[in-house]
Amino acid sequence: MERLHNLIGGQLVPAHSGRTLTTPEPATGLPLATLPDSDAVDVAAAVAAAKAAFGAWSTAPAETRARYLRRLAALVERDLEPLALAESRDSGKPLQLARTVDIPRARHNLEFFADAATQFASESHSVPGQVNYTLRQPLGPVACIAPWNLPLYLLTWKLAPALAAGCTVVAKPSEVTPWTAHLLGQLAVEAGLPPGVLNIVHGAGDTAGAALVSHPDIKAVSFTGSTRVGAGIAAATAGTWKKLSLELGGKNATIVFADADLDVAVNEVVRAAFANQGQICLCGSRILVQSSIYAEFRARLVARTRALRVGDPLEAGSDLGALVSAAHFAKVVACIDRARAEGGNVLTGGAAVQVPGRCEGGWFVAPTLIDGLGPNCATNQEEIFGPVATLLPFDDEADAIAQANCTPYGLAANVWTRDIGRAHRVAERLQVGIVWLNCWMVRDLRTPFGGVKASGVGREGGWEAMRFFTDAKSVTLTY
Repeated sequence: MERLHNLIGGQLVPAHSGRTLTTPEPATGLPLATLPDSDAVDVAAAVAAAKAAFGAWSTAPAETRARYLRRLAALVERDLEPLALAESRDSGKPLQLARTVDIPRARHNLEFFADAATQFASESHSVPGQVNYTLRQPLGPVACIAPWNLPLYLLTWKLAPALAAGCTVVAKPSEVTPWTAHLLGQLAVEAGLPPGVLNIVHGAGDTAGAALVSHPDIKAVSFTGSTRVGAGIAAATAGTWKKLSLELGGKNATIVFADADLDVAVNEVVRAAFANQGQICLCGSRILVQSSIYAEFRARLVARTRALRVGDPLEAGSDLGALVSAAHFAKVVACIDRARAEGGNVLTGGAAVQVPGRCEGGWFVAPTLIDGLGPNCATNQEEIFGPVATLLPFDDEADAIAQANCTPYGLAANVWTRDIGRAHRVAERLQVGIVWLNCWMVRDLRTPFGGVKASGVGREGGWEAMRFFTDAKSVTLTY
């Protein structure tokens, strides 16, 4: 088994108590690694290291901070294969996905914000006899808490803008998928990052995570995860005046109009529903199809979904790997059973998959399509976060918008139509933070990222992320 460590003050160390947690490999169900079972003492040490490093790091020239981020990005690129293998075995996702998406995007996050550090600008307004400008200053030590579904990608998505802005970081990866964060800690040491600038503390959310969020010297919390945990963080920090960025759950709509390019749409709709076993907050798990093409599109979608191969994540031909844990596997299977009980018609999938060989003990579920359910049932209102998608017909533009907006969530949507006017009208009326028109999961890091309603508060990405990790001070000079 791999033995993982915290990174505190530039040193790779175990938990002070010596306690560890064990994480299994989802594809096999067998133990994979031990990680520190950190608690408030370890968190306090990490925050103290971050606080001690903040003065020098926050006043270092932007070019210096950028240079360290580029060094770290270069090491991520160098170690792409071992990082991808660790991510695949840790999370159950196909190795090819980790190799071509997760690790390259983690590198790109570091490179993008290295550039952003030297380009970050503020505002200045002048009138006769007076100059008014905004001074943006780094907050101090901040907490970056990453989820288990995209462990390195989303960890770097948070810590890169924080470091670029001049903050020091205490990061907590998910205890479910800790391996790539441990490897990143090793690379940070190799890159020569000053001790205490980046600290990584492993452990359970209700111990290490809770201690980090509530620590009085943490000035901001950037969290990606479930709406339930995000609500707990908001409650725990109420009255402390910490800045919060909460990127939470989604029950995202895919809207297919009759004039869409169906050859392109069917492939992308399947990808949007089942990428990473449907374990992405941006997945389009509600597929709304215009009534006039519903039967045709459903048939094509079912055929394309049935062609997906569930298998060993390490094998090149596997389109879907394993769900991340036994508990999550049980939840997804229970959600499929609930959909049947609500009257849903399982078009394909709907059951666990037995993968022979080394993966016979793994947690695999077939990609599942369900129709026959109304928009207000639990299956279409609650996030499942697995390879389960529902199909619903709609009559016209107004009906599509109403169905898309009828959940408590408001993270993302994707719309398929050749009518550019309709595309813009629908995008404007959807109650979400992100809209993709005739595409899915195409990201430009210069644009903001985040949701509305139960999908969270705050925005990450580009200048929005840099601004989040700074305080804005208004300065007026008269002459």
